Amino acid sequence: MQETVRESVRELVVEADGGSRGNPGPAGYGAVVLDAATGEPLAETAEYLGTATNNVAEYRGLLAGLRAAHALDPSARVRVRMDSKLVIEQMSGRWRIKHPDLKPLAAQAAEVFPPGRVTYEWVPRERNRHADRLANEAMDAGARGEQWSAPASATPPDAPARTAPARDAAPDATARAGTGARADAGTRADADARAARTVATPGWGPADLGPPATFVLLRHGETPLTPQKRFSGSGGTDPSLSGIGREQAERVAAALARRGTIQAVVTSPLARARETAEIVAARLGLDVAVEEGLRETDFGAWEGLTFGEVRERYPDDLNAWLASAEAAPTGGGESFAATARRIAAVRDKLIAAHAGRTVLLVTHVTPIKTLVQLALGAPPQSLFRMELAAASLSAVAYYADGNASVRLFNDTSHLR
Repeated sequence: MQETVRESVRELVVEADGGSRGNPGPAGYGAVVLDAATGEPLAETAEYLGTATNNVAEYRGLLAGLRAAHALDPSARVRVRMDSKLVIEQMSGRWRIKHPDLKPLAAQAAEVFPPGRVTYEWVPRERNRHADRLANEAMDAGARGEQWSAPASATPPDAPARTAPARDAAPDATARAGTGARADAGTRADADARAARTVATPGWGPADLGPPATFVLLRHGETPLTPQKRFSGSGGTDPSLSGIGREQAERVAAALARRGTIQAVVTSPLARARETAEIVAARLGLDVAVEEGLRETDFGAWEGLTFGEVRERYPDDLNAWLASAEAAPTGGGESFAATARRIAAVRDKLIAAHAGRTVLLVTHVTPIKTLVQLALGAPPQSLFRMELAAASLSAVAYYADGNASVRLFNDTSHLR
């Protein structure tokens, strides 16, 4: 009797990510194709996109990863892993795609492989580090005016050449359509630009997106340094709350208890924030989770000094710091640009972990101002134009389509 021989189907894993430093802002994507059996990287691709939103960058990363997998083996089965809940849910068919200019991106992704050959899985950001690194490398290269390119030594000897980041170099399209792929790539670039404008349009999120992740942002109560207006970041003495600060924390705890909307409490690791969070959480009957990324900026040698003292001792460094978000305080401090990257990463992590919930984030002046700045798409200089009192409340809601809505800023009515 003749034995039936089954043809084995190769399995590949695509990990993809995209990012936007500003949302919208300078954006890029990264994707890696892995052998499903061994975990070996087979191809990498990344590209700087110019100004775009997180959603556009993430979809472009998915599209590039699928095309890279198709170039390796058009008959393969593919498992896509991404930390974008929006892309995974939309591509799985569980969420509708409301934005008209995102639909072509999703349609292109669905056409790379035949129906049923691609499955989608959401993973936490820490399990998507390879693609995240590639996306950041592309954005860093774009900021330098360069194109990202994969190191030649990283390509396995028996693997095809890695995909190039140029917009007209999609391998599978080139194989099918020859020079016509360049025109198709131009269409994709135009679609991405339209999608960036559409997704960035302010307004209420569509009704079918579900409840947003809402971050209620609480600046910690006063410390002995607060009324003196001294620089107090993560590199100084880590002061505790003063008596006034503890009273402020009790007042905000009572106000939040009356509202009854807080479902979780997350705090900076610094003492003043943790004390404030513990007072509030005790009143609400909740536990406190510590998030390292919510710490205040490190002000280096300026820690403990007033603005006037810094002006007197470090005039050139202070002028540079006021002029550019990339400039760091004297003595190895942290620039506002570095703080923004850290805050954007922790924001995305917490949005994924608390989708549809209202979470109290107890943190500091710069992290709160940065979250508001990023939500508004405002320039970094806007940080110097916001006033944020001790124990004040602000709030930002984050919708599943990537839009953010600033709902409250610097509310101190509970202290009066």
